[in-house]
Amino acid sequence: MVMEEGVQRDRGRGTPATPGAEARQIFVELGEQNFDAICLSTYRTACKLRYIQKRCNLHLIDIYNVIEAVRDAGLNAVELHAGISVIRLENLVSSLFNQLSKRLPTTHTINPRESTVLLVEFLLAAVDSEPDSRLTVLSVKAMLSMLCGGKLVDKLRYVFSQVSDSGGVLVQSKFDGFLREALKLPTALHEGPSFGYTHTLARSCFPQHKRVMLNMFLDIVADPPQCLVWLPLMHRMANVENVYHPVSCSYCRGNGITGFRYRCLRCRGYQLCQNCFWRGNASGSHSNKHQMKEHSSWKSPATKLGRALSRTLGCVSSREPPHPIYPEEPEMTLNLANIVPSRPIRNTSEAMLLSSSAPESSKSLSAAQRMNEEHALIAAYVNQLQSSPSSVNSPSRQDEEHKLIARYTSRLAETDGTGVIPKRSIDFDVNKQKRELIAQLECKNREILAEIKRLRAEHDAACQSSPEKGSTNPTLLAELRLLRQRKDELEQRMSSLQESRRELMVQLEGLMKLLKDEEQRQAAQAAGSSHASPSRPSPSTVRSVGAVSPQAYMYPPQDSLAGVGGDVQEAFAQGPRRNLRNDLLVAADSITNTVSSLVKELHSDDVREEEERLLNGKDRG
Repeated sequence: MVMEEGVQRDRGRGTPATPGAEARQIFVELGEQNFDAICLSTYRTACKLRYIQKRCNLHLIDIYNVIEAVRDAGLNAVELHAGISVIRLENLVSSLFNQLSKRLPTTHTINPRESTVLLVEFLLAAVDSEPDSRLTVLSVKAMLSMLCGGKLVDKLRYVFSQVSDSGGVLVQSKFDGFLREALKLPTALHEGPSFGYTHTLARSCFPQHKRVMLNMFLDIVADPPQCLVWLPLMHRMANVENVYHPVSCSYCRGNGITGFRYRCLRCRGYQLCQNCFWRGNASGSHSNKHQMKEHSSWKSPATKLGRALSRTLGCVSSREPPHPIYPEEPEMTLNLANIVPSRPIRNTSEAMLLSSSAPESSKSLSAAQRMNEEHALIAAYVNQLQSSPSSVNSPSRQDEEHKLIARYTSRLAETDGTGVIPKRSIDFDVNKQKRELIAQLECKNREILAEIKRLRAEHDAACQSSPEKGSTNPTLLAELRLLRQRKDELEQRMSSLQESRRELMVQLEGLMKLLKDEEQRQAAQAAGSSHASPSRPSPSTVRSVGAVSPQAYMYPPQDSLAGVGGDVQEAFAQGPRRNLRNDLLVAADSITNTVSSLVKELHSDDVREEEERLLNGKDRG
């Protein structure tokens, strides 16, 4: 039986609603947000509705919670265009927020009374935004499903279940009523000129399709009609509220962008945050007429390059559809009319039991209801057998009973012990193709792993065999022995050269001693001549005496004479005054350098020959 309730707008009842300024509190708070400064009507409407959603805590309520609350309130048994009272609406909204407060953790609490007052007053204001409108079941379902949280696909599936017939085809009159109620939301926010309702909207949404099925209706997610373009945008806003872009806005110079990021396709490196773009801010050579691209996530240059290479190499599959693909025909309920025999109806309870065996096409029938139907059918069949015991032993009755028990046990086996009948895939060919593709990919993967294992084993075997071959090759061993002998010879030659150098330095020291003795002898002669004539001192003596000390400091001993006797160093300290001494020192240094260079050249030649022999030995091996 269809129940109808008239609309009652009694504001003086004992309910959470309060008159006066508190009745429009949410609109006052909405005006303080200055959303009217946004130039684009779609973004302005989505921002306002998103604020209403968060202010009423509706973003914490999923669409499935709304469906459950509507079912518990008994609205599924009422026609969509039937009116309901405000008291019933308040009870429904209050139950939503009371259940939400129980589910939330203790760290996140809400005020269910305040949320109920704000939401009820906003819904009533939305209903009053159009003249001659009333609060109906469809308006409550449409508004709550649009404002609550959850996935957009789930919301649209619920809406389609309300505006379609039993065959899964959209009913234009019901869809027109849904649009009328849903578009009251932007109209209540003074966005009626942009997204108000007209009588041609329902036809314009799906102009080229006579039969609109579920998958066509869900295309609203990717390509929404103009009247509902704010709905997907509001969900995208909710998804990017906490997305951070590590770039600065070209207008406000903010450090980082949160939310949407907009990049100009004409001005190189020009990017705007969502607040500047929505309000039409521009700077420099950029203009608001330039085409902008909206970004909802940040991707580093390395990530972009990797994705580009993956797409080029075919490692990334094609884009998935914006929504899952559902079967065109709705799932039919189990029909047991051919199993339970027909018989005269004797009482009303038995009529109710047998009426459930008729084929039904309700999409939203749960698994529990189906199990109850089967239990009722079994009970009716047992009652029939009890009422006519003479027919119990007939073969037809036994066959019918066996069929019924077999069907019931098979259905129980499919429930997997959870009481929920699993979904059956209709498109078996697609699943078979996917399984074949997965099997092929797994086979190729095994082949690649086996090839990698084989190459690795060959590489390890080659690395292990090479030193063993070198250690057992007699030619290489002979060459290594010759190289060691050559090295010993070079070391002996080096030591002999060092001995020769040491002998040369000793001879040089002897020469310096002779020179020193000659100098002392000349000094003694000069001293004797000075005693004979003291008035005329020899100028050479004076020069020699006065020149020794400063030159000793001006010409320190060379590093090449380190370790030689002090006579050689002292002779070198006399300075370049004696050409013979300088010539001897230069000759000694040149001899030393020449010997060192000779040894280096011999050593480098030996090393080169050793390397060539090693290479020849490896080639022969």
